[in-house]
Amino acid sequence: MDRSLLIAIVVGALQGLFEWLPISSEGNVTIALAWLGTNPEQAVAFALFLHLGTALSATAYYRDDIQEELAVLRTWRPQSAREAGYATTTFLGIATLVSGVVGVAAYLLLEQVVSALTGGAVILAIGILLILTGGFQRLSTAVNRTPRTTPTLWDAVLVGIAQGCAILPGISRSGSTTGVLLLRGYEGPTSFRLSFLLSIPAAIGGGLLAALDTGLAGITFVSGAVALLTAAVVGYLTIDVLMRVVHRVPFWGVCVGLGGLAVGGGLLLL
Repeated sequence: MDRSLLIAIVVGALQGLFEWLPISSEGNVTIALAWLGTNPEQAVAFALFLHLGTALSATAYYRDDIQEELAVLRTWRPQSAREAGYATTTFLGIATLVSGVVGVAAYLLLEQVVSALTGGAVILAIGILLILTGGFQRLSTAVNRTPRTTPTLWDAVLVGIAQGCAILPGISRSGSTTGVLLLRGYEGPTSFRLSFLLSIPAAIGGGLLAALDTGLAGITFVSGAVALLTAAVVGYLTIDVLMRVVHRVPFWGVCVGLGGLAVGGGLLLL
């Protein structure tokens, strides 16, 4: 098999698996691509692009929830924004807008930083961000808050900022957004549901931004298509199992461990 197709299958499968775990799929796929010899800018862009595949998986998995929110949206009106039936839709809309603004700014910063770093330095930076993400996840599960069920405007802004910053490889999108919701008092299942509903427009936007901005230089159409298809299929087949695993395993420790390995590997490559 052609090496580029083999790499596409491997990184697509990694994206399909890692997307549902709070360990930064983008960061770990970037590290994998860097270890396979891909230059840092291309590795980051391709890792971000692969989110289009798992966005398709999440859309299929949460299709009933999406249809429900679309039905609410059709009857949405400004005065209903705080009503129980409309609060989630309002939350998703505002958080998506905020994450879009923050995400574009973070992406521009990412471009400048990655273009100035070597492969080893990029892996080192991702490792540090993974460790910080793990620490934040540990904090979010250790703090007890008064239980809440209805999202507020402030919740939407905070989660939107967290999701926008997660365009930086090493910051887990699911880990940071779920962590913010947990700190705000939402239970685990509610936090994960809101987080992954938010992931769909964010993943589509991030993937398209990377493709349009870089043209995915060095990635052939066939390799890109194979990677996206692999990510979508693996993502859909594993999402249910891995979402249940997340509730049982302290992934903050996994995140810190992966970050430590990345820091060590990055230092060796400097």
